[in-house]
Amino acid sequence: MNIWHIVIAWAVTAISLFIISKIPFLGVDIDSPEKAVFSAAILGIVTAVVRPILRAVFFVPNVLTFNLLSWVFTFIVGVICFSLAAWLVQGFRLRNGFASAALGALALTFINNIIYKLMGA
Repeated sequence: MNIWHIVIAWAVTAISLFIISKIPFLGVDIDSPEKAVFSAAILGIVTAVVRPILRAVFFVPNVLTFNLLSWVFTFIVGVICFSLAAWLVQGFRLRNGFASAALGALALTFINNIIYKLMGA
């Protein structure tokens, strides 16, 4: 992956986070566009660190279920990373705890996909 892919992913995630913060029922608050950019960077770093650790921990259950739980695993990792990023970044808050993290992670995936489709990626 070259540097431009990382920069584009960072920008798309920052835009998505800012959009998510404007949807009231999700319970995700981000103070400013600058905080969204910083939060996207932290979310990327957290995901890069946490995902391999959790994948190693949950390797055996995935093998035993023939990887049928991979979509559950992916969702749980997303929620954990979203929560950790909110905990680490001042100005990025989850008003309703786990519910906001779960809805925010789902919305992030959905909005990121829409933006990538609009970009033709």
